[in-house]
This record gives sequence, C-alpha cells and structure tokens, in this order.
Amino acid sequence: MVPTLEQIEELHHKIAPSEEAYNLIHTHCVIVARIARMLAHRQNMLFARRCTLPKDAAELGAPSAAGAEAVLAGLGTVAGPSDSPATAAPATAAPANLLAVPPSDGVTGGHVPSRLIDEHLVTIGGLLHDIGTYRVLKHDGTDGEPLKFAGKKYIKHGLLGYEYLLENGVDEEIAQFARNHTGVGLTREDVIRQELPLPPADYVPVNLEQETVMVADKYNSKSLPPKFVTAASYTRRAARFGEENKRRWLELLDQYGVVDVEPLAAEYHMVVI
Repeated sequence: MVPTLEQIEELHHKIAPSEEAYNLIHTHCVIVARIARMLAHRQNMLFARRCTLPKDAAELGAPSAAGAEAVLAGLGTVAGPSDSPATAAPATAAPANLLAVPPSDGVTGGHVPSRLIDEHLVTIGGLLHDIGTYRVLKHDGTDGEPLKFAGKKYIKHGLLGYEYLLENGVDEEIAQFARNHTGVGLTREDVIRQELPLPPADYVPVNLEQETVMVADKYNSKSLPPKFVTAASYTRRAARFGEENKRRWLELLDQYGVVDVEPLAAEYHMVVI
C-alpha cells in the first residue's frame, strides 16, 4: 500500500515506545517532510520555467561543488544559535497542512531537474524516512531515563525502518525512503570500509524523490536537544567523512539549492547550528 497521512500516523504510534520518543522522531519527520516539499517545489518551479530562461542561464548549468560553495559564501550561512529555547515543539502539526502548496521562498539557488518531482510522494517519504529510529533507542522513555540513542546501532535505523514498513504492508517504493536516506548516500564500499553493522549493499536513493528527502534530512538533527543545521554546518560535517563525501553534498546543494532554516527553527523553538 501507499499509506495515507492517517495511516502514517498509525504506523508511528504503533512502533513508538513512548510519547517522548514519538514527539522527538515524529516531529523530525514532519520537519523533513516540510523541507522536502520546499525543495521539490523549488525544483518543479525551475523545471516549469526552463522554456522561458536564456539557454545560458546559470540555473540550466550542470551542478558543481564550486557553485554550491559560491552560494554558501554569498548567503553567509554560517549561523549561530537562535534565541529560541533548545526544546522540541510538540508534534502538533496537522498532517493535512503538509499537502498545501509550500511557499516559493526559503530556498535559494538550484538547477533545473531532469523531470518533475512528485511532491506528494516526497511528503509521504519524509514522514516515514526515520521511522526505524524508534528501534535504535538505548533509553526509549519507558525506563525513567532521558531519551538516548544506542551508539553504533544507530546506523541500522534506515534498514530497520525499511523492514518495519514492509512488514506492515507498505509498498517497496515507499519503504525505500527509510532504507536510502543515510548521509549523502551510503555505498557498499562505505559499509565495508567503515566496518558498519549493515549487510554490504548500496543504501543510496534510486530516484529524485528519495534524493530530495535525503537532502532535506540533513537540515534537521534529532540530537538531544534537536536542532536545525545550516547547509554550511552540514558541509563541515560531511567533510569529516572525506573529501568525496563533502563533494557529493556540495553537488546536491548546487542542484537543490540552499534552505533558509531560521524561520522553521523559530517556529519549532529549536537552535540553529
């Protein structure tokens, strides 16, 4: 099945061990779905406009790491913490609101995609991508201890979410949003080289919708307390895993544009790093 928004809520509640865990993980998924919608909408606007743009317009060029670095430098996206309290907002966003047409602002830059992106599919994928995270909690809110993730086991959350969705009758195409969103695309070589506790395989997006959700996921962190992450901050994080990882992230930024996370951070009362 392709789950409805109501069925997605049920899938979260079914697997969540506590209300505290639900609020953290479900809120993150709502945020990622919203950002993914913004990115997809921006890409679709560029696609729709391509016939009226000059053929040599920058938006029609090929994505490049250098282009993304120029955008970051021009925006000054290295942001400090906001004045908002470092606590997650309750997951009270009305699911139906996610289907409203997102604002055209909030994303700067980007290049014309190879095709239109399914914004509804992106929304569903965003809402489900981290559902396996409930199964990698060391303290899950039922033992009287603060929520805490289970260290090295955390890398398995995508695969565990994928398996959970399949077990509950969700279509393979949808379940893959959980499997294929980690980092900027986890390859078989990455798994082997880093000796990760995963079956050796490629865990990378297989279509534009999955890639959009993967990119959106980088702008919000479930670390406690949860926080928003600027494109520049994630660039530094990506570099920790090697220049190839950083280059791939910069290419994704150049393709999808840079998200301004400040308004969302203020709405959800989270800091920005």
